[in-house]
Amino acid sequence: LGDYKGVEVPVSKLKVSDEELAQELERLQQRHAELVVVDEDAAQSGDTAIIDFDGSVDGVPFEGGQAEKYSLELGSNTFIPGFEEQVVGLHTGDSKDVEVTFPENYHSADLASKQAVFKVKVHELKRKVLPELDDEFAKDVSEFDTLAEFKEDLKKQLLDRKENEAKAAREGAVVEKVAENATIDIPEAMVKSEVQNMVRDFDNRLRSQGMNLEMFLGFSGQSKEDLEEQMKADAEKRVRNNLVLEQVAKAENIEVSEAEIDEELKNMAEAYKRSVEEIRSILEGNGSFANLKEEISLRKTIALLVENSKEVEAPVEAAE
Repeated sequence: LGDYKGVEVPVSKLKVSDEELAQELERLQQRHAELVVVDEDAAQSGDTAIIDFDGSVDGVPFEGGQAEKYSLELGSNTFIPGFEEQVVGLHTGDSKDVEVTFPENYHSADLASKQAVFKVKVHELKRKVLPELDDEFAKDVSEFDTLAEFKEDLKKQLLDRKENEAKAAREGAVVEKVAENATIDIPEAMVKSEVQNMVRDFDNRLRSQGMNLEMFLGFSGQSKEDLEEQMKADAEKRVRNNLVLEQVAKAENIEVSEAEIDEELKNMAEAYKRSVEEIRSILEGNGSFANLKEEISLRKTIALLVENSKEVEAPVEAAE
C-alpha cells in the first residue's frame, strides 16, 4: 500500500438549476400525457402511428416483416434506420412504399446490408397532449395542493438525488486514488473470473427485461469474446480496487461484528419481504454468506477512506 489516508478528492457545491427543475417537470408531463386521435394533421415525430406493414427483399417476403395494427412511436428509433422518418408526413388512410437498408450488423445475417421495401398503411394517428402545469396537475401527481409547493418538494428531491450521486462519486474517486498509490500484481486468473462474473450479471439483467445474452449478441452483431474483451478493463479495475480495499482493511484491523451482520440481514429481509431466518438460510445454502461479510467489510473500509480524505474545490469544468 502507498498513502491511503489524506488523499485529495475534488468536490463541488451542489444546486438544482431552474433548467433542471423544468426538465424534470417536462418528464412528468410526458409521463402523464394523454394520447388523442389525430384526424386531419399529418404524422409528426412523437406521434404514435397504428400501421400495417409488409416487408420484402427483392420482392420476396421475409420472416418477421409483416404486422397488422402495429403501434409505432415515431422518433423512438425502434425500427430499421430510415423507416420512421418516412412515415412522418403521412395522414390517416395513407399508404406508402417505405424503402430502407438493413444495417451491416443486423442480427439476421440473411438481411444484413440488404435493401427492403415495406408496404405501409396508416390506420390511425395518436398524439400526446401534455397536461397543463398548474395546481390541478400538482394534485394529480403529488400530495400537494399547489404547483408552487410541488415544485419546492421536487427541487428538494433532485438535490437529494444529486447528493447521493456525489457521495457515490466521492467514494469511487477516493478508492481510485488509493489504488493508484498502491503497487499491485494482479493474477490474470482473477481478471478472467471477474469478467465471467460481469457477463453472468449482464445476462441476469437482460433476462429480467425479457431478453438473454444470446439474443443480445445476435442483435448487436457481437460474439461473447467481443463482449468479454470490452469488459476486461473494468474487470481489471474492479479486481485492483478490491485487492487494495482488502489490504487496507487488514492494515486497519477492520472487522465485522455479528451485530452488523444481523443488521444487514434485517435490511435484506425487509427489502425482499422475507424473514431474517429465510434470508440467512438462502445465503448459507448458495454459499453467499461469506460474501455478505466481505461486502460489509468493504463498505466500512471505504467509509474509513472517505472520512480520512481531503476535500478540494473542483474546477468549474469538472463540476459541470
